[in-house]
Amino acid sequence: MKKHHLPAPEISFVLPKASTAAFVLLPMSLIAVIFLVVQRDEMWLQSLVPGGCEPRRSDLADPAAAGPPEPELRIFVGILTKPETYERRHLLRNAYALQPSVSINARVDVRFVLCNLTKEEQRVLVALEILRYDDIVILDCGENLNDGKTFTYFSSMPKLFNGTGGGRPPYDYVLKADDDSYIRVDALAQTLKEMPREDLYMGFYIPCKNISDPDGWMTGMAYALSWDLVEWILESEIPRNNKVHHPLGEDVVLAYWLRDGNRGKNRVDMNPRMYDIYYHNGPCYSRPFIPDTIVVHRLKDYPRWAATLAYFNVTQGLKPSKLYHIH
Repeated sequence: MKKHHLPAPEISFVLPKASTAAFVLLPMSLIAVIFLVVQRDEMWLQSLVPGGCEPRRSDLADPAAAGPPEPELRIFVGILTKPETYERRHLLRNAYALQPSVSINARVDVRFVLCNLTKEEQRVLVALEILRYDDIVILDCGENLNDGKTFTYFSSMPKLFNGTGGGRPPYDYVLKADDDSYIRVDALAQTLKEMPREDLYMGFYIPCKNISDPDGWMTGMAYALSWDLVEWILESEIPRNNKVHHPLGEDVVLAYWLRDGNRGKNRVDMNPRMYDIYYHNGPCYSRPFIPDTIVVHRLKDYPRWAATLAYFNVTQGLKPSKLYHIH
C-alpha cells in the first residue's frame, strides 16, 4: 500500500555564509536539541517526526488514512439522578473512569439524567459539571421519582439521537439505572453482545427466577431495552396514556406497557449477575459478591461503595509514593 505523508512544516532560517560542512551540521544540531528538550514527551515528539513507529496525533493524520473501526455495539447508560446529588455523581465518575477498558469493539456512553433545574445554585453548579465533564442530560420535566420521568427519559432518546447513527440506530440498547448501582461496563457489553438486537427487555426479573410470569417486571437497579422498544415508547399510545399508575412504581408500569403492547418478548433475567449488595436476611435478590457481576445495587452509603470497589480491585493500580500512605 502506498504511504502518504503530510508535507513537513515550512520553517525558514536566515543562514550566514558558511562552508558546506557547517551547512550540514546546523540542521543536525537542531534535531539534537529537539530530542534533548522533549525526550520525555514521547507522544508529542512522534507527532513531529513523520514515519515514527507509533501513529501520529489525529490532528496531523493523513486524511486518506483509515479511522478507528466503527463500534459493533453501542450502549447508552442513563443514570437517573437529581440535580443536588453532586457528590454522588463525582463518586460515580471516579468509579467508572477507573474500570478496565471494554474488551470488545463497543461504545458505551454513561450519562447522568436530570429533569429541569429549578434553583440558581443548580444552574451554576450543574453548568460547571457540564463544562468539565459533558456527561449530563437535562430532560424537559419536573424532577420526580414515580411521576413520569421514566417515560420522559425513554421517549426523549429518539428525539435526541435519531440521525446520529450513520444509517443505523444511534444505540443498540438503552439502559435505565439507579444512582446507587454500580455497573461493570465490560461485563455489560460482553453480555449484550450475545443478546437479540430487537425486542429485548433485560434485567433482574421479579418475581425472582420466574421469567414466565406475564405480570413481572425488571427491577430499577438497571435494565436494558433494545432501540426498537425505545422508539415504540415514543410512538405508541399505550405508554403515552399510561405514564404513571400509582401506587405502582414506574418500572412496574413500563413492564405493563410492554405486556399490553405485546412487546419485549425477548425477556432475559440476569439473576444472579445483577443483585442488591448483601445484607442480613435480605430478599431473594440480595447476595454476596460474585466475580462475573454485571450490577450491584443499593449502594446507599460510603461503606457499601468501599466494599464493592474493594472486591472488584478498582484501586489496584495505586502506586507507592512518598506523598501518601494507605495501609
